[in-house]
Amino acid sequence: MTISVLIADDQAMVRAGFAALLDAHDGIRVAGQAADGAEAVTLAARLDPDVILMDVRMPQVDGIEATRRILGPGYPAAHVPRILMLTTFDIDDYVYDALEAGASGFLLKDALPEELVHAVRVVAGGDALLAPSVTRRMIEQFAGRRPRTPRAATALADLTDREREVLVLIGRGRSNGEIAADLFIAEQTVKTHVGKVLAKLGLRDRVHAVILAYDAGLVEPAT
Repeated sequence: MTISVLIADDQAMVRAGFAALLDAHDGIRVAGQAADGAEAVTLAARLDPDVILMDVRMPQVDGIEATRRILGPGYPAAHVPRILMLTTFDIDDYVYDALEAGASGFLLKDALPEELVHAVRVVAGGDALLAPSVTRRMIEQFAGRRPRTPRAATALADLTDREREVLVLIGRGRSNGEIAADLFIAEQTVKTHVGKVLAKLGLRDRVHAVILAYDAGLVEPAT
């Protein structure tokens, strides 16, 4: 299956570079390019991409607002795309807003070419992705400044004890392999549990499971 990608960035050279890089790889096709958030919203509805590379800072409609519109209810597309945010800063308040808007991943613009290709494949496969320099620090700062929500704790009621254990480990940044080792179960079993956790909690991907784990008090931000 070929992954279709929409690139949204206000710099033409950046768009062209990303497009040339991605089109050179088997299984990835650049479906279109947008010069700002408003055009990204329009093209996303028309082209129905699997993944959108969305620059955080763009004129008119920025990447955060475009993400809200695309992932909001009633958006006219055949399926909901995964949105990978592009930023020049490893800690950026805009990135926190992107998490709440539903973005599935974050990547620094100075990432290596192979990191960009890997990120597109990971996000298209339904997993969340954060740049290594962003991951835990960003999530902890994001969650640490949010109040605990009764809804988050209530949502956990439908989880089994094992699924709750898995959610705690996801919140601590563990991979499926690490969770399998921690719980002495097969990695395929972990994948099944992760899928059930996301489905029961109505979450798009792992990064939003991390946020809920913090919101519900299952994981504490580092001090």
